Amino acid sequence: MPLYNKLSEYRKKLGLNQQQMGALVGASRQTISLIERGDYSPSVTLALKIAKVCKVNVEDIFNYEED
Repeated sequence: MPLYNKLSEYRKKLGLNQQQMGALVGASRQTISLIERGDYSPSVTLALKIAKVCKVNVEDIFNYEED
């Protein structure tokens, strides 16, 4: 289930490091790192929080592609 994302790109545009992004969305730095690497798919709630912090739609950051 490939879930691609542009979290790193959006986070850097905001001038945030992984620790700061995690604090804003209620996740650890490790979770943000795992999401950015594609090793972890966030819950819908976490994805929505990330999109809200980035001031974009969820679809702008996360993209699901079927195999």
